[in-house]
Amino acid sequence: MGFNAFEGSLPFTLRYCTELQTFSIPANNLSGNIPTQVFGYQEGLVNLDLSANSFTGSVSPEFGNLKHLSTLYLYANKFSGVIPVELGASSTLTELRLERNFLHGILPPFLGSLKSLQILDLSNNNFSGTIPHQLENLTFLSYLNLSYNHLYGEVPLGGVFSNSTTITLIGNKDLCGGVPQLNLPSCQKLSSKRHKSSHKKEIILISVICGLLISFVIFISIYCCLLKKPKKLSSSPSLEHRYLKVSYGELHQATNGFSSSNLVGTGSFASVYRGTLVHFERPVAVKVLNLQTRGASKSFMAECKALGKIKHRNLLSILTCCSSVDYKGNDFKAIVFEFMPNGSLEILLHNTVEDSKSSNRSLNFIQRVNIALDVAFALDYLHNDSGEAVVHCDIKPSNILLDDEVVAHLGDFGLARLIHGPASHSSSGQASSSAIKGTIGYIPPEYGAGGSVSAEGDMYSYGILLLEMLTSKKPTDTMFVEGLSLHKFCKMAIPEGITDIVDSQLLIPFDEGERRIPQQQNVEDTIGECLVLFASIGIACSEESPSQRMGIKDVIMELHAIKQKLLS
Repeated sequence: MGFNAFEGSLPFTLRYCTELQTFSIPANNLSGNIPTQVFGYQEGLVNLDLSANSFTGSVSPEFGNLKHLSTLYLYANKFSGVIPVELGASSTLTELRLERNFLHGILPPFLGSLKSLQILDLSNNNFSGTIPHQLENLTFLSYLNLSYNHLYGEVPLGGVFSNSTTITLIGNKDLCGGVPQLNLPSCQKLSSKRHKSSHKKEIILISVICGLLISFVIFISIYCCLLKKPKKLSSSPSLEHRYLKVSYGELHQATNGFSSSNLVGTGSFASVYRGTLVHFERPVAVKVLNLQTRGASKSFMAECKALGKIKHRNLLSILTCCSSVDYKGNDFKAIVFEFMPNGSLEILLHNTVEDSKSSNRSLNFIQRVNIALDVAFALDYLHNDSGEAVVHCDIKPSNILLDDEVVAHLGDFGLARLIHGPASHSSSGQASSSAIKGTIGYIPPEYGAGGSVSAEGDMYSYGILLLEMLTSKKPTDTMFVEGLSLHKFCKMAIPEGITDIVDSQLLIPFDEGERRIPQQQNVEDTIGECLVLFASIGIACSEESPSQRMGIKDVIMELHAIKQKLLS
C-alpha cells in the first residue's frame, strides 16, 4: 500500500490479521505512535515496511517477538529513543534499516547477535559512543551504514570493517583507526589533539554560555514580535511526503560514483546516470544538475515544482529529489526518475548512440502512432486535467522516454511553467516567455517575439515532433535553408508525394501483432492514406498562428482514427 496519501495512525485492529506475512505501507502520510500489541501477534510476519512516514515515539519492543521477521524498514520517520534490547531476539533479521530518525544512545552490542543480518543502516540519527566490536561477528553483513551520527573512538578491523566498500562512516568526525582505505586519523594523533585542545575548549565554553544567555533574551523578544505578524508561505518548491529522501552518499553509491560507464545522457543543464537504489526494485535514472550552468538551479526548482503536483502514466515518474552537498562541500542537486530501458525517442529515430541494441531497433508506423498518442495524452492531462494548467515548453524527441513496452513518457520539466485559468487560449497564459530558451527548431514563433507561454506553444512543438517522427529528419537539418522548413517541406509533399519524404520504415506493412507482412496493394494504399493523415496533423499543429493550430483533443481523436484504420 506504499506511495499513496494515507493519513492518520495505524489501526489497532491490525492485531487481528494474524496470518500476515508481509505488511508494506511506505511513503504515505501516516503519523502517531505504533499502537502497542499490534505487531506482537503477527507471529508469521516476515517483512515489515513502515518507512517514509511520520511515525513518532519509540521503536516498539514487540518487534522482538516476531520470530520469523526478515526485513524491518522503519527509516525516514520521526522515531526517538534507543534501540530496544528486545530486538536482539530477532535472530532471523536479514535487513534492519532505521536511518533518518531521531534515535539516540549507544549502538547496542546485542546487534552483534543478529547473525543473519546482511544490511544494517543506522545513519542520520543521534547515536553516540564507540562502535561495538561485536559487529565484527556478523559474517553475512554486506552493507553497514553508520554515517552522520556522533560516534567516536577506534573503528574495528575485522568482519565487515575489513572492506571499506561495504561500510559508510562519514559524518562522524571523531572516529579513528580502521583499515587504511577509510583515510581516518590514527587514534594516537586524535587523542593527543583532544588533550591539547581541552583547556582551550573550557575557555570557549564559558564564553559561549554567556553569549547564549544574551542571545536567548534577544531571540525571545524577536519571537514574540514575529508571532504578531502573518506568516509568509515559502516560495521554494517542496515535494509531497510520499517521496523518499535520499542523500548524496546514497546516489553516489547507486551510480558507482557517477561513473562514466553509468552515464546515459547529457543535456544543457544536467547529466543522467543509471543507478540502483536499495529503496526501489527497478533501476533508476539520476539526473544530476550542472549547477555551474546558468539557469540550472531554476530548472531544478521548476521541475520539482511541476512533477510534485502531477502524475500520469505518460509522464516520467519522479521518485525523489535530492538537494544537498557533495563530499567536497559543493552544492548538489539531483532528481531521481524511474529508468526507461528503451532510452529516448531521439535515439531510436536517429541512432544517436553506438549501441548494438538501439541501432538494430526501428519503429514501425503503428509504434510511432502509439507514441504520438502517448505524448498527446500527456499534453491533454497537463493542459486540461492537472488542476493548474502546466505548459511543458520543451517538447522534443530527447525528452520522450520509452519503457520496456515502448510506452512513451514525457519528461524534463526544467522549463515548465504553471499558467492560471483555461489553457485553451494563448492570451490566458500568465507567464512571460521572455526568459524561455527551449530548443531551436521546436520553439513556436510567438515565443521568439516575446509572446506569452501557452498550451498552443506546446502544440507547435508537438506538431514539429510528429513531422520529425514521420520523416526522421530534425527541424535543424542542413537541408532546411532559404526559407524551407520541416513544416513547409511536409506541407508541399502531401498528398501525392508523401511516400517520397517519409522514413522508409513506415512503408513496410505489419499485422496487429506489429509483425511485418508481405506487401499488398490495398495495404499499401491504406498505409499511404494514414501517412497523409498523420502528416496533416503535424502540419495543422505547427501552423505559424497559434489560433489556427489543432487542439489536443482533436489530435487524440484523429490519431485514434489512424490507428484503427491501420489495424483494420
